[in-house]
Amino acid sequence: MNLQELQEFVCNFQRVSIAEMKLYLQVDRQTLNPMLESLMQKGVVQKSATAEECETCQKKCDNEEIEFYEWVQSA
Repeated sequence: MNLQELQEFVCNFQRVSIAEMKLYLQVDRQTLNPMLESLMQKGVVQKSATAEECETCQKKCDNEEIEFYEWVQSA
């Protein structure tokens, strides 16, 4: 998984949680953090308000995984 794949994932889904990124991209939090930071610095992604669960929630996640990021740059 690379920065471009993460960017496309967030762009396609518009708003995703850490838990969703970890699940679908098969990557750990330590790998995601610097990539998300890079996308935020570019101005294409921003951290968004936290909800109690993901839209696709099938289990209760740790609070740190219920952190959402959203696409902010138009295509």
